Amino acid sequence: MAAPRPGRASSMVLSSLPLQMLLRLSGTYCVLYFLATLLLLVYKSQVFTYPHGCLALDLTLLLLMGILEAIRLYFGTMGNLMEAEVPLAASLVLTVGSALLSAYFLFWQTLVLRADWALGAPLLVLHGLEAVLQVVAIAAFVS
Repeated sequence: MAAPRPGRASSMVLSSLPLQMLLRLSGTYCVLYFLATLLLLVYKSQVFTYPHGCLALDLTLLLLMGILEAIRLYFGTMGNLMEAEVPLAASLVLTVGSALLSAYFLFWQTLVLRADWALGAPLLVLHGLEAVLQVVAIAAFVS
């Protein structure tokens, strides 16, 4: 009979495979989203009348979103694989912040094109699914 791991009552694995798969997919999609949105901002600034202050705001928020996504995905992956509630909860909080930034680029940025909708809607769906799976994983880790 196998002995339980130190600090654990049993050797049952509680990590969420669907959450890990979504985190991986989200990481890839976020890189593509960042690059495509950056190119769209450059396109909009060249083709349309784009106020300079608004362009700086949109670029700053996009950079902030990229940094936030990297930290969020790191904490989410680490928390899920280590079955730790605190990093996964931190990732959940950052998911909410990232979803708000995604909503900004989908609804409230200075110029919203159909391409912004095509890029932003799947990202919001990914954030929603991840948030649900993170809550389920945290509940499994706590119990």
